[in-house]
Amino acid sequence: MSTIDMITSHPHPTGGLPVELLAEAIDAAAACATICTACADACLAEESVAEMRDCIRTDLDCADVCAATASVLSRRTGTVSGAVKALLTACRAACATCADDCGDHADMHAHCAICAEACRRCEKACAELLSAIG
Repeated sequence: MSTIDMITSHPHPTGGLPVELLAEAIDAAAACATICTACADACLAEESVAEMRDCIRTDLDCADVCAATASVLSRRTGTVSGAVKALLTACRAACATCADDCGDHADMHAHCAICAEACRRCEKACAELLSAIG
């Protein structure tokens, strides 16, 4: 079972949004939330944890915003509200910030490289869905 399967099984599947873009935004945001949380935990385990404070905070902020975005996008009410647009915009911003912060540590910490990649995927998915919404 996939996110697309779940979306298309709903009586009002997309409110006019392209199924593939909606599913990718949900999947990317959910994955990013998980990966950012795991990255924050990995940062806490590093010997240089004091140097990772900002990255940890950014990871946790991004994880929370992404989790909320995935959750709200998963509910299909048949309309696209201003709140959805604002949430997608906030998710893009949180992901861009987190990707930049983790990117600064990517050469030293594999978990930061993985996190930066997940954030860029989510940032792109949110941008594409926002573009489709108009």
